[in-house]
Amino acid sequence: MTATPNHEPYIVRPRNEPAPLSPIQEEILALKRERNAVILAHNYQIESIQRIADYVGDSLGLAYQAQQAQADVILFCGVHFMAETAKIVNPARTVLLPDLDAGCSLSDSCPAEQLAAYKAAHPGTYVVAYINCSAAVKALSDVICTSGNAAKIVARVPANKKILFVPDQNLGQWVRQKTGRDMRLWPGSCYAHVQFTVAAIEKIRAQFPGAPVVAHPECVQAVRDIADEVCSTELMIGFAKKTPAREIIVVTESGMLHRLQREVPDKTFIAGPTDTCACNDCRFMKMNTIEKVRDALKNMSPAIEMPEDVRAAAFAPIQRMLDWSK
Repeated sequence: MTATPNHEPYIVRPRNEPAPLSPIQEEILALKRERNAVILAHNYQIESIQRIADYVGDSLGLAYQAQQAQADVILFCGVHFMAETAKIVNPARTVLLPDLDAGCSLSDSCPAEQLAAYKAAHPGTYVVAYINCSAAVKALSDVICTSGNAAKIVARVPANKKILFVPDQNLGQWVRQKTGRDMRLWPGSCYAHVQFTVAAIEKIRAQFPGAPVVAHPECVQAVRDIADEVCSTELMIGFAKKTPAREIIVVTESGMLHRLQREVPDKTFIAGPTDTCACNDCRFMKMNTIEKVRDALKNMSPAIEMPEDVRAAAFAPIQRMLDWSK
């Protein structure tokens, strides 16, 4: 039997005035102007990074922002596959990632050579790839999706196609339920989101009985089934604004609570706990620090590079996603 957690809840309460920027944050903004850079940050980044970003959002919003960027430099505060996506859609820009080792368990779960072997053994397979994958996997895919548009993208795939959904089996299972499409699911998962358990969520719900539970679709089905709403991080903003509840339990990576606090400042957000912790941090997302952001702009490295043939092949399914999502 899984033990229920005993830790104190991690709560982000309403806050009227943000703290003043620190000297290092001011230094970053000066370097940004000097380098003619734009700073893009994922919802799971630490608060000090989100505060100085030009745009904070999910993978779909970040892809649009990266493609439209006119600055000379895109400083991407996220993980490696996200910075790769920025380079794919806007190759003329210098794309920096504060820590080149900021990877992703989902991306690692689907090596390109294994996907290529599957396609060779199953000709005619239509590959829908969650954006949490490498450029090489994107290059082997027919269309990309994010958690926010996955159901919409899958619904656009011709009915006569046999779909393989890579690499997240939990998101794929959720999309299959929503769309009714028969899909083969790659056996990958987000190491952070699968740490949420029914026992941990039921205990926090008992502590905050009036708070709805909103969960990310990368969670396992048992957790999704007990949630009041299952949606992407971007849609969590809309849910938080619309629900009459004053307290909301958020079952995703803890960085999301910082953005929720900024955009829905009159409500209280409780982090969905795991069996061992009051909140859930992605160790890869947290590899980016405010010091590494400064150093990336100061040294103009590390920069994202990839072979042009891979970039061009990966661009087509990403552009198909962007077109289908409009």
